[in-house]
Amino acid sequence: MKVYYDKDADLSLVKGKKVTIVGYGSQGHAHALNLNDSGVKVTVGLREGGASWDKAKKAGLTVNGVGEAVKGADFVMMLMPDEHIAAVYATEVELNIRKGRRSVSLTASTSTTDKSSRARISTSS
Repeated sequence: MKVYYDKDADLSLVKGKKVTIVGYGSQGHAHALNLNDSGVKVTVGLREGGASWDKAKKAGLTVNGVGEAVKGADFVMMLMPDEHIAAVYATEVELNIRKGRRSVSLTASTSTTDKSSRARISTSS
């Protein structure tokens, strides 16, 4: 396994940009904390009153409801259970994302024969 560090990435691509992470589970919290530790401005978008809200706050991250977190974001990463992505995108993200901004949905296959992960990148128009 190859491990990547800040020196291996061009952080100038996201420094000075607003990144919103939707979800704070196994993937969301790792992405949010790593980006925050690298000096990237991160907002976590969660259901208001959800179980992860206080966890993200205690980690020192900015937390807002999903719709509010997406407003003004340059990049939106949807890191939540697969079965919720489409509905949250339709009701919270699509209505609030700025034109020309990027949204990335990461999904992990649960199939025993296909262990790959998939990413879908959408651009708001």
